[in-house]
Amino acid sequence: MPATRFTKLALAAVVTLAAGTNALLTNPVRTVITRDIKTPDPVPQSGIDEAVSLMSTGRMYRYNVKDAESSTVSKCEVEIAEYTGHKYCVALNSCGSAIMLMMKCAGLEPGDEVLSNAFTFGAVPSAIEHAGGKAVYVESDYNHVLDIEDLEKKLVEYPNVKFCLISHMRGKLADMDAVKDACDRHNVVLLEDCAHSLGVEWKGTHSGHVGKVAAISAQSYKMINSGEGGFLITDDAEIAAKCAVYAGAYEGLAAKHTTVPGPEVFADLPNQIPNYSLRMSAVSAAIIRPQILTLDERREKYNKRYAFVTEQLVERKGHLLSIPVNTPGMTPVHDSLQFNLNHDITDEQVQKFLDEAATHGLPVELFGHKSNARNFINWKFAPADQPLPLTAKMLSRACDVRLPLMWDDKDFEDMVDVLCESLDAAMAEGDVMA
Repeated sequence: MPATRFTKLALAAVVTLAAGTNALLTNPVRTVITRDIKTPDPVPQSGIDEAVSLMSTGRMYRYNVKDAESSTVSKCEVEIAEYTGHKYCVALNSCGSAIMLMMKCAGLEPGDEVLSNAFTFGAVPSAIEHAGGKAVYVESDYNHVLDIEDLEKKLVEYPNVKFCLISHMRGKLADMDAVKDACDRHNVVLLEDCAHSLGVEWKGTHSGHVGKVAAISAQSYKMINSGEGGFLITDDAEIAAKCAVYAGAYEGLAAKHTTVPGPEVFADLPNQIPNYSLRMSAVSAAIIRPQILTLDERREKYNKRYAFVTEQLVERKGHLLSIPVNTPGMTPVHDSLQFNLNHDITDEQVQKFLDEAATHGLPVELFGHKSNARNFINWKFAPADQPLPLTAKMLSRACDVRLPLMWDDKDFEDMVDVLCESLDAAMAEGDVMA
């Protein structure tokens, strides 16, 4: 081979190597998460032991006990009521059942209009439909809560509305004093969906006390996990009695409850209203009970991790996103992360960001995605009867990420890296490697 030819090849090789070295410096290897983002909170061993004991005896039906004091479900109801500060509590098979029943028990009649957040989970309009009502949606703002100005507007536009079912989506509370004031001025009964707000407080009192009745959840991804489950909580004796009967306290079985009113309130209710058989099983209650004891401890851990993640995101990518602001007066439980991407990011770039994050082990949900059950345009069983431009625009850039309790602190450092690196890739802000 001629010397000149060898020299050119050698020079080319040196240039290529140098370029490759520079690329490794400017194109760092991407962070990849291998943990499961849907890892639920485990059941404490004491809950497992009590559930196994119940199964060994076969006494899983809540009323297969001699009295209320012997009932695992009744004990669970007492503990939930003590935690939230409510007088009455009825355990049910799901929070969806609790939401449906609180409307029925509050007096909803077939065809009644029910105001509700335009941003919530599809189970909420489903419960309205299940109860026989018609959902009327109120706009949600960029803090992911019900918009007070639109609430006032809808209360005027729909003078026949009798109920407002406010959903504390992802544990975020609107200005509950303003909501209650608006409802009271229009003689509308306020109901609270607290599926996401167990442990959340409004001005020092547990969520669910501003409205007449509330519902909380024990579904797998909530603060208490029994797979499925829910509770109706209230200080209203008549609502509590009706709920117990609707749920399945037929004949004299209300006597095997502790957190319901006396027999004088039940009177002839078991013969007047139907039994929908929506009771919680003793096994579910056994699984839930020890989790109630650790709620405050877990709230502190969630909030500490949320603070780390949000501070890092704002510091590194605050020019591309914003974090919803908590309403003054609210004490949060941040068991998940939400952020709003800027609107100067294109739809294509948003999808690129979602794809990049998923490819690197972190599923990020876009609330406004065409397949998301939290996007009101997908509720064809209960469609909006007028445009909701504020909610639609917010949802188009609102992102959601779980914060699994069982992950380690290092995993949340990786989470921040994946989110930032994925935004870089989507915006072509950095030459990151796949």
